[in-house]
Order: sequence, then C-alpha cells, then structure tokens
Amino acid sequence: MAGAKNHDYHILPPSPWPLLSSLAALVLATGGIMYMHSAVGGGWVFLIGLAFVLFCMYGWWHQVIREAHAGDHTPVVQLHFRYGMILFIASEVMFFVGWFWAFFDFALFPTAMQFVDGQVERAAEGAAAIAAQWPPKGLTVINAFELPLLNTLILLTSGTTITWAHHALIHNQRGGEKRGFWSLLGVGDRDGVLKGLWLTVALGLIFSSIQAYEYMHAPFPFKGINYGAAFFMATGFHGFHVLVGTIFLIVNLIRAYQGEFTPKQHFGFEAAAWYWHFVDVVWLFLFVTIYVWGGWGAPVHGG
Repeated sequence: MAGAKNHDYHILPPSPWPLLSSLAALVLATGGIMYMHSAVGGGWVFLIGLAFVLFCMYGWWHQVIREAHAGDHTPVVQLHFRYGMILFIASEVMFFVGWFWAFFDFALFPTAMQFVDGQVERAAEGAAAIAAQWPPKGLTVINAFELPLLNTLILLTSGTTITWAHHALIHNQRGGEKRGFWSLLGVGDRDGVLKGLWLTVALGLIFSSIQAYEYMHAPFPFKGINYGAAFFMATGFHGFHVLVGTIFLIVNLIRAYQGEFTPKQHFGFEAAAWYWHFVDVVWLFLFVTIYVWGGWGAPVHGG
C-alpha cells in the first residue's frame, strides 16, 4: 500500500518545538542581560523567557514520550538516541574543558596582583615576582574539606542510588507491599526504581542547597578578580547542570509512577542516568583541581 511504513526508522513530522525553543532561549538570554545591566523590565523579561523555556521543555518532552507510546521508538531508533546522547555528553565535556583550561591558565601563569580589603591591587613593577602567586596574595579561599567534601560525598552517594534504580528497572524489581515510610510516597517495599529515584532527587536538591549556602558565604567576589571569576563560572555551571539533571530525574520519577518504563524500553531513564554520572565525574575533577589544588597554601575561610 502506498505510504505504508516498511522500515525501522522514525520519520519526524513537522514540529514547532525547535523554533519555539530557540525563541524562548533568546528571550531568556535577553532578559538576563537586561537584568545584569539594570535595564528597566529586565527581570520580567527574564521570568517570561524562563516560563517560555519551561513550556517548550514540557511540550517537546511530551511529544517524544507520546512517540514512544505509539511504538515509534524501535530498537534502531533507540540505538540512535544513545548515539545522540553520547555526542551530547561529549560536547558537555568540551564545554567544561574550557573552564578548566581558564582556571589552569590563571593558576600556572598568575598575574601579579593582591587582594586587599576586598579590592584588587596590581603589584608594582619591581614587586611583580613576589606578588605573582596563586591564589592571589591576600585572598581567603573556601575550605575544600568542609562543605565541598560533604557535597562530594553526596554526589557520589547519588551515583550509587541512580545505579540501584537502573538495575532495579532492568531486573523488573517493582511494586511490593506499601508499608512504613515509603508507603507515604506510594512506593512498594520491592520497588527499587522509585526508591532509587526518590533518593537521587533528594540528594541532588541537598547538593544544590549546600552549594547555594556556600556561594552566599564565599570569602571572595565574582567580579574583579580572576580567581573568583574562574571559580564561580566553573562550579556555577556545574551547579546549573545539577539542577537540569534533577529536573530530568523528576520527569523520570513521574513517568516511573505511571508505569511507562519496561526492562527493555527505558531510554529516557537511561539518558538521565548517564547525564547524572557525567555530572558526578565533572564534580570530582572540580573538587580536586579547583577546591583542593587551586586553593592549596592559601588561608581558608573560617580557618
């Protein structure tokens, strides 16, 4: 019959979501820039853009989920999804390489400056050899073995809980009797999928809360000094990825409650797990290079 499908590929129909998502990102970025430059209405433009982005995320994800329910995600399509996710994570790796590169450049070839009473002072010509050090002279850094170490343990634990959930899904460990604490969340005592997802989401939210507290009490500013700029850009973008990953996991948690995953078809869950492991690995590099090595020898905040 003419028009009958005789292949394993999924030919996408025309979709408004790529264009709408691009426009939403433009509005969001414009509002953010306006807000940072104290332009009138910048905050409202940013919030409108954020709402627009969230709407596009919901609409696009809903369309992909609907395609899965319709049987369009054949084994060939799922394989290509995996290729796409691998390439996306590879691009994210290169994104963070840029921030690590900047931090190492500042650290290995320090500028002759010092930090005095919250202000940056460039060293005089004759004192350049003395003042050129990293972290800059007079700067107090965050103690790597307090909140950053705690956050490291939290993320490592979250990696084990999402792996537990993934293995439970593969082996169909679902349901069971609802009793104890988990019954309040509608989770059966055999349901490793929901338990693992709930724990991972909770750990992700705890990590973000601790990082926000750390930022509010940081002993150095973002603006005006290369150490602060490199620190906040690298760790801040990682924190943004944690938030995105947490949203990703929450969507999968809702879908798991609705019984949308099977042991043989659960790419959405698998993609979220891969992304979360990527976030964990990046944090390990951040902790070792920026918190431990990058602040070595400098006085610590509260120390």
